[in-house]
Amino acid sequence: MLTVQIVLFDGFDLLDAIAPYEVFCAAAMNAENALSVEFVTAEGQRSVTSGINGLKIEASGRLNPERADIILVPGASGDVEGDGPDSIPAILARAMNTELTGMIGQALGQKDNVVATVCGGSLLLAMGGLLEGRPAVTNHLGMDLLGATGAIPVSARVVDDGNLVTCGGVTSGLDVALYLLERELGPRIAHVVERLFEFERRGTVWRETGIAPSTYKSLTGAELNIAANKAAMTYGTLHEITQASVFDGDWDTTIATPVGKLQVKLSISTSNGTIQGKATQGDETVEFLNPVLQDNKLTWSLRITKPMRLNLKFEVAADGDHMTGIAKAGVLPASKLTGKRAS
Repeated sequence: MLTVQIVLFDGFDLLDAIAPYEVFCAAAMNAENALSVEFVTAEGQRSVTSGINGLKIEASGRLNPERADIILVPGASGDVEGDGPDSIPAILARAMNTELTGMIGQALGQKDNVVATVCGGSLLLAMGGLLEGRPAVTNHLGMDLLGATGAIPVSARVVDDGNLVTCGGVTSGLDVALYLLERELGPRIAHVVERLFEFERRGTVWRETGIAPSTYKSLTGAELNIAANKAAMTYGTLHEITQASVFDGDWDTTIATPVGKLQVKLSISTSNGTIQGKATQGDETVEFLNPVLQDNKLTWSLRITKPMRLNLKFEVAADGDHMTGIAKAGVLPASKLTGKRAS
């Protein structure tokens, strides 16, 4: 029997979860004893409040990566703009910081399992560091953010990467569920559900197989690592060392993000017209990528892993011993950075 567990978390998007649930239930009716589907959470049986309108759905049990054949993770429903507690990034971050991330990571480590996501569900996994280097898709508004986590964004309705299957916008939950039925149980079951719903799947399912288009260059995992290593060794060149002196030294900074404040120590120095820097958060130290000084502002990129995995872009200015600026990832609202020179 094919076991499907649809994961709920507070703030989940109703259609992301309900549409696939109905598809799988319809398949169960037409394929006796071949499929079962249930709502689960990382915590166990409980009532789960959906996003925006607060409709509650009862989850019947706890997610069990050892028992599931398919685990489906929906996205969040909340404020598209802003960085308040009801914003989509904040909702996803709260879900990411539960046991869910570890459970999904365990499931992805088992090749016989399939982890599927709808809309922002892929962002939830990506922010937890589970999709680095893997092709995936999310809602079109979050594609830049998906790329900022280290995943490889693919503009397709459904992206099949083996034991990871992701889909784009909210209504694509129908598409991915029908595709999974075809993939796992065969086209006849998928077809009968498709006719029952009077809905035809949209778009070609993207897979990294077949002849690559001449305009498309796919990077292998090794090539991605080489590119990342090259980027880590590339530093911007400053025209005047005296300009950079306003940034030299150690800085104690605070970054106000949608999911809380981060305390980060920056160490910046210049040598032979080149600026270099390191950022330390807790026990993790990361070097600046491509620092460039232009128009009295210092910009650089930084790979962080806490509180989530992101590639952040920084832009700061210094006035004496005070630093101000922003840190931004994809379409997430810019986070305010403030700091004081420690030395």
